[in-house]
Amino acid sequence: MHRMQRVTVELASIPHDIWIAPGLIGRLDEFVGPLAPTSIHIVTSTVVAPLYLEPVQRACARVAPTSPYTIEDGETAKNLATAGQVIDALVRARADRGSVVVALGGGVVGDIAGFAAAVYMRGVRVVQVPTTLLAQVDSSVGGKTGVNHPSGKNLIGAFHQPAAVVSDTSVLRSLPARELSAGLAEVLKHGLLADDEYFDRTVRDMPALLALNDEALASAIARSCQIKARIVGRDERERGERALLNLGHTFGHAIEALTGFGRWLHGEAVGCGLCLAADLSSRLGLIGSAEVDRVSDAVSRARLPVRIEGLSKAAALDAMRGDKKTLAGRIRFVLLERIGRAVQREAADALVESTLEAAGYR
Repeated sequence: MHRMQRVTVELASIPHDIWIAPGLIGRLDEFVGPLAPTSIHIVTSTVVAPLYLEPVQRACARVAPTSPYTIEDGETAKNLATAGQVIDALVRARADRGSVVVALGGGVVGDIAGFAAAVYMRGVRVVQVPTTLLAQVDSSVGGKTGVNHPSGKNLIGAFHQPAAVVSDTSVLRSLPARELSAGLAEVLKHGLLADDEYFDRTVRDMPALLALNDEALASAIARSCQIKARIVGRDERERGERALLNLGHTFGHAIEALTGFGRWLHGEAVGCGLCLAADLSSRLGLIGSAEVDRVSDAVSRARLPVRIEGLSKAAALDAMRGDKKTLAGRIRFVLLERIGRAVQREAADALVESTLEAAGYR
């Protein structure tokens, strides 16, 4: 019997718990029931529905009338039109302010369902049930919801904290190897920005994580959630410290935008972005070449790309200037002061271009 781990997100707005263990999907009523919902509305994707919708629907039906809605899978579906379809479904089902939305899927489902819950009737409760490692360690935690705009990733959204997060580690066995690696990018990110011992442990445990060892996974998920929860608790609306959670993301979002959302998985782009952030940190004199090599080695061990070939430097800089962290046209990069500590810095375009060239941009 695996011990269930609990991480509490201490927030003035809506404190809530993250529950982590194998086998939680079929016990969802235990976590949704205390919310006393008038109705439950499960939002899932065409990929996840055949795998997990039936047991989740059965568990939720023990609590309240339940209805499902399935959206297309993948980053290309993460737009206002899809969010509108979810809202239409809530209207048709006559969801009210006592209703609960259950987001059953990866980060895209969590973002879309969370955003729809944030704006429907000015906000109804959402329970996140993440089914990818990336969603379990990152996107389901912290209350960021939103959709993409053709000009940039996550430009439309809202902060809307979940009422609970239920992470069933056993569902990760259905993940393609590529999706598992994508989640490990965020695990590495949390260690890099806040806990050097955790980063080293993740590198040591990489074979066990890739082999889907339940104990190694639960430990990594819990520690990542603790790191993120602590930062979000201090800076829920990203006025300062929370921006550090975007380590690797400024470069990563540019990769996603320039390759067309969906060709690279988000975690793949973040993994490569971690390498670029480390390289730029070195060029600014924050860390040495040995630390840069440690980052690229860790990303490679996670079976993630460390380079990208053939993209335009000019187009990448333009995409990064559209990033949410940009102020007055100046890009604020999240960089490494050392392994285990991140900082925000600006950098001259010439230095950024050198970093891009070293990674294969032209």
